[in-house]
Amino acid sequence: MHTVNAESRRVTPSVPSRLAVPTGVLAAVAAAFAYVGTVDPNEPGHYPACPLLRYTGLYCPGCGGLRSAHAFVHGDVPAALHANALATLGYLAFAVLWTVWVVRAVRGRPLRIDPRPGLVWGLGALLLVFTVVRNLPFGGWLHP
Repeated sequence: MHTVNAESRRVTPSVPSRLAVPTGVLAAVAAAFAYVGTVDPNEPGHYPACPLLRYTGLYCPGCGGLRSAHAFVHGDVPAALHANALATLGYLAFAVLWTVWVVRAVRGRPLRIDPRPGLVWGLGALLLVFTVVRNLPFGGWLHP
């Protein structure tokens, strides 16, 4: 159902229709986590191996992400952090961003993601440092 704003003659979507996309995104993410929580990535043969790890022996930034998600679903945050600390922080960042999205949708305001270049470069640098450190001898604590 839509309402018409008399002053601007714009159609304003109802709250349920504004929440449709965030709800769909949450449902898809919840389904993915439910699958990974059910199908254990620690058991061989369920998921393909990381090609970078398989052919070079180097851990990519995503290595351990499925094990991290599995541990996170089961409430084992220390194991999730050990499997992939960056992915675990990403789950929390997603939760915060999704909550902001829902609040803005309820208020009728669109979610605008317009990161400054410094933030984008900073996140890229964090990803690079994480990847390099986890592949160095002293970064063994970051191995999945």
